[in-house]
This record gives sequence, C-alpha cells and structure tokens, in this order.
Amino acid sequence: MDIEIVTIGDELLLGFTIDTNAAHLAREFAALGVRIVRRSTCGDDAESIASAVRDALDRTGAVITTGGLGPTADDMTKPAIASIFGRGMVMDAEILANLEARWLKRFNTVLPVSNRQQALVPEDCTILVNRHGSAPGIWLEDERGRWVAMLPGVPREMRGMVADTLVPRLRDRIAPGGRVIRARTLRTANIAESALADRLGELARGVNGLSLAYLPGVDGVDLRLTSYALPAAETERALRDASARIREKVERFIYGEGDDDLAALMLAECGVREETIAVAESCTGGMLGMRLTAVPGSSRVVLGGTIAYANEVKVRELGVDLATLEAHGAVSESVARAMASGVRTRFGSTVGIGITGIAGPGGGSPEKPVGTVWVAVDVRGELRAVRALLPGDRHEIRYRASQLALDLLRWTFAGIEDANGWTAHGATSSG
Repeated sequence: MDIEIVTIGDELLLGFTIDTNAAHLAREFAALGVRIVRRSTCGDDAESIASAVRDALDRTGAVITTGGLGPTADDMTKPAIASIFGRGMVMDAEILANLEARWLKRFNTVLPVSNRQQALVPEDCTILVNRHGSAPGIWLEDERGRWVAMLPGVPREMRGMVADTLVPRLRDRIAPGGRVIRARTLRTANIAESALADRLGELARGVNGLSLAYLPGVDGVDLRLTSYALPAAETERALRDASARIREKVERFIYGEGDDDLAALMLAECGVREETIAVAESCTGGMLGMRLTAVPGSSRVVLGGTIAYANEVKVRELGVDLATLEAHGAVSESVARAMASGVRTRFGSTVGIGITGIAGPGGGSPEKPVGTVWVAVDVRGELRAVRALLPGDRHEIRYRASQLALDLLRWTFAGIEDANGWTAHGATSSG
C-alpha cells in the first residue's frame, strides 16, 4: 500500500514549527508494509489544502493529513477535503455533546461558539475517536475506494490516534504475510562518510539486496539498512545477516544500534566494570559532563569535573605543568594527558578524561587549524591520547570532541588499538 502525507499549517511553511508528524507517520507505517511515497506541506487556506489533497488522491488514492481540525477560522481542512468528495458539512450531535461535557468538566463553563466548529463533519464520513484531545479525526472514502484520513496537528494527539485508531484500521486492509518495510541502524563514530564507504567497498551501495543509507550527524555517521520487499518472517534474518557483513568491514567504528547514545553506553560499561569518571574540559566547556549527567543514574559513576579554559586554571586545578604549557601549548598531547591524569587524581576516580582543542571560528594556525582537538583518557594510570581534526562549526566541533572522548574510552575498554578515522589523527598510549 502506498500513501501520501499532507501536513497542513502556515506555521510549518514559515518554519516556526518543525514538522515531526510526517516523520512519525512514516516510521509507524513502514512496519506494516505501508510505503510513504510522498510528503507535502501546504498552508491553511482551503484552496491550497484541496489542491494538495486532490493531487495526492490522483496519484495514490490514499492520503493522511495532519492539522487544520481546530476551532479557529484558519482550520479549513474538513470543508476543503469534503468539497473534493462532493460532500457537504453537517453538525454531529454526539461530538457536540461530548465537547459541551468536556468544557463543563474542565473549565466549568459553556462551550464557546467557535468550538462548535469541531463538531461539523463531512457527510457520510467515519469519525476517528480522539482520546487525547478535543478534535476528532475524520475518515472520508468514496465509491472508488479512495480515502483520506484527517488527523489533528498537535503531535501528542496525532500520535495517540495513530496508535489507537489508524494503525488497526490500515492493518485490516493489508493482506497477511505481505511485505513489510523495516530498517536496522548501525551507529558509527569518529570516521567520515567517505572513509566508511571506502572501507565497505562493494557493500557501500547495498547489502544482499537491502538498501544502505549514510546518515551523517554530530554523533557520527549512521548506517541504515532497509528492507522494502520481504515478508516479515524473512526481514529480520536479512537485516541481521546484512548487519553482520557490515560489521566485518567497519566493526571497530561501530558503537551501537538504533537510538543508542554513546554516553549512556559508556556509563553502563563503567557500572559493570565498577569504574568512576571525572572529566577535565577546555574547548568543550562542560559539554562532556553535561552529556554524561543527562543520563539517569549517572551519579553512580560520574564524580565531577573541571572546566579548565584558562591556562592558569589548568595549572592550579589540574596540576598541569606550566613548562609543558609553554613548550607545547594548551592544545597538545602532553597537556591533554596531564589534564586526564590531573582530574583523575583530584577527584579520586578510576577514569579521567581530558579534552583540549580549538573550536573556532578564530584561534587557529597553520600548525593547529580550527578543529584540532587532543583527547586523553587515563584508566587507572593507563594513558591513551588521540589527535583529530574535526569538521563543522563551533558547536559541531565541541560536540564531536565530546564524542571522540567517549569513543576513546570505548576503545580503551575494548582493547582497540586505533579507531580514529578522521583525516588528521594519531593515537598513542603509555602505562
């Protein structure tokens, strides 16, 4: 089954509201074997809505809309789509009674006149019950089997109705044993998209008939395998086998799957190993500490940290030798190592992490351009350090530096010698 999505609202076109509804719908229906073939957005005027939905119906005969079901003058979805089907609008007595009871219970007042509009529905439609808000959904279908499902634009309400009403309705229309659309994501860190493609070789374009997408972000490059044409019974095996082939090529760069967060994974690993962490940050300015402490239960592992931006703070709080700073500069391997060991000693942790670098946009030099970062990890006195030249703006460089630090800890725990894939790099260790 192929479906188009039309999201409705001037606020979406103006960029004031991010369209999360279409993404949620696509994810939810893929598992049913429903393919979203096109997504479009239009404004709140009736002509734009009717045009967008009419075109979508002509292409697929199946459309889901979100937005425009509220009580205000710009909520034109129902009459605009009803006109496509040649239907008039009628007042639904049951919906009106429910709205009046809802207002009386919640606000101890009568229903405003404007809210009566929510009880106006197209003739001969099916009401989709909304247990999460006041605006009911609408299912409108013609004699040719073409249909439109109208859902509220409020994300919480829309998601609830999809689970309660729309997924069961569409599941009944899909033949059992049919194809499903499912994906598996492998998460990599600290390697560029092009370098991953080079390492994957012949697998770079796809694996065993499954498509392979590269999804770069500040966390790293996600590798998403997608199966479009297999029955459910075969899909999981195909995804598992394809994932195994990719792991053979780039295993040491893969830190997790799905929505795994590297900070959470490292905290869990520290818990198993009975390790504690303290962090010393210069260019990241507390970002690593923030990521670690955002994870529930992190207080069992994270002891504390120091933001050592100024050199005098590095010397006073972390014990970095002034002569080392003068000889090598703040952005250097020796300083990163001293920061990691210094913070471990001062906080009494078993793991110390030190980060120093140039996040930009200024401050770089030919020898140390913007994006140059040194990270060091001290695990019970065993030191490892790595240098990377990280791409991006100031925020991206800082975030990638925190990810590099977490990944260096992962390499240390796993006994990986060198998994840094950025262009300029070098890893060293010492006991």
